[in-house]
Amino acid sequence: MSKKSLRKKYQLLEHRTDLKIKVFGRSKKEIFLNSLLAMENYLSPLTGKRETRKRKIKLKSIDLEILLADFLNQILYLNQTFREIYSGIDFKKLSEKEIEAEILGNKVLGFKREIKAATYHDLKVEKDEDNNWQAVILFDI
Repeated sequence: MSKKSLRKKYQLLEHRTDLKIKVFGRSKKEIFLNSLLAMENYLSPLTGKRETRKRKIKLKSIDLEILLADFLNQILYLNQTFREIYSGIDFKKLSEKEIEAEILGNKVLGFKREIKAATYHDLKVEKDEDNNWQAVILFDI
């Protein structure tokens, strides 16, 4: 098994009432993907017939942290509106203030858990001392 496959993508952090996660990645793209995966895994989708879905996302924000929260909130909207779960991202553009991407997923019957929103409270996206990226995100559940 390669070192890459053993690398932790995210961890759940303790929080009294909401969902708090710490996300790891070697790049901004990995932070966005691993944040998506953490959120979607928490929702615990009820799978049905496998129907592949693709949705385009295009967002602009004031900085990278707000962009990440806005991205996750857009995904939550798509989860509920179309009853879909997403597990991949094809990035067309990702900068400090803008994302253009196609998200990849599948139709689901529903979700065992609910997330109301990714919040801006204590939101952090930064590089650590080893030049890897980390993000801390608090979700209202």
